[in-house]
Amino acid sequence: MKFNTTKDVLTKGIQSVQTAINTKSTLPILANILIEATDNNVVLTTTNLDIGIISTIPIKPSIAGAITIPAKKFSDIIKELPGEETISISVKKNNQVSIECGKNTFKIMGLPKEEFPQLPEFKDKDSITFEQKKLKKLLKMTGFAVSHDETRYVLNGILFIVKPTYIRLVATDGRRLAMIEDKVQLPKALERKFIVPTKAVDELDRILGEEGDVEVFLSDNQAFFDAGHTRLVSRLIEGEFPNYEQVIPKEVKEKITASKEKFLSAIKRVALFTNPDSMAVRVDLGKDKIVMSKNTPYLGEARVEIDAEYKGKDISVGFNPDYLIDLLKNIDQDTINLELTDAEKPGVVRVGEWYVYVVLPMQLS
Repeated sequence: MKFNTTKDVLTKGIQSVQTAINTKSTLPILANILIEATDNNVVLTTTNLDIGIISTIPIKPSIAGAITIPAKKFSDIIKELPGEETISISVKKNNQVSIECGKNTFKIMGLPKEEFPQLPEFKDKDSITFEQKKLKKLLKMTGFAVSHDETRYVLNGILFIVKPTYIRLVATDGRRLAMIEDKVQLPKALERKFIVPTKAVDELDRILGEEGDVEVFLSDNQAFFDAGHTRLVSRLIEGEFPNYEQVIPKEVKEKITASKEKFLSAIKRVALFTNPDSMAVRVDLGKDKIVMSKNTPYLGEARVEIDAEYKGKDISVGFNPDYLIDLLKNIDQDTINLELTDAEKPGVVRVGEWYVYVVLPMQLS
């Protein structure tokens, strides 16, 4: 194997795959990066057995071949090379990899491709195509509600529900729930339900761009996301996602409407007086106003009032401010409509017919 390239091109390729490298595994090969030189390009692959990332670099090799080498050492070497010189990478006898750049020469011992875990093939599987920009938004609007509690493994990802006329994404950690829908036109044969784990969601957010499509291939327990030059393979979470529909309250007529930015600024200020032992922020709804307050013993107190449109009864309720901040940071609206019925019932934010966010109240001390 032999090819020439530049520091910028190689660095970009390494960065696109390095998050799937597992340096702590008992399998040393998982700390390696697989480099494959084909007839028309160079392909970099990494995997930690849960996810795999494949990046295609537009380099025409002079000699085809494949090798795996320690990813961190390879990355560190490329990082220190001068940017203006051509980099030449070749494989010698006994799996030795030579990296040459101007008057700099490095030799690294590699391992053969055959020792690297083989990623699954999806050539004969049905696929679903999304606009990259659209899927990125769907993930952004739900991903922050995913659970990180490993004892509730089935909640450690986003539920995808694919129907002929719509696709729905749902995430919950048991204390809040985010659900988003988008209209599509798909064959009935593609109707599916599957749970994409958090790690894969984070990688997709990094990989997906503002242009082009991403094609999603599915097997029984794995998904393959093809975004062009970068592709992602991920295990799916197995198990039954809870019945999320039963926790979404029916829409109420009396809503409180406020500026999203003012609401966000207010809740951030009041949240300064929370601590791990006392997270609940008090939210008081009155005629045409919202008052947010927090009193923490031995620390102090905060009170912030903002204008709002509201004609309903006075309500006092406690919320974890982080759950409101997460929503407000990600929602692309000038105003927010908050539905509250009493201190014991969840708060609900809806955006048209396509987005619902439910957050459980906290007890006020």
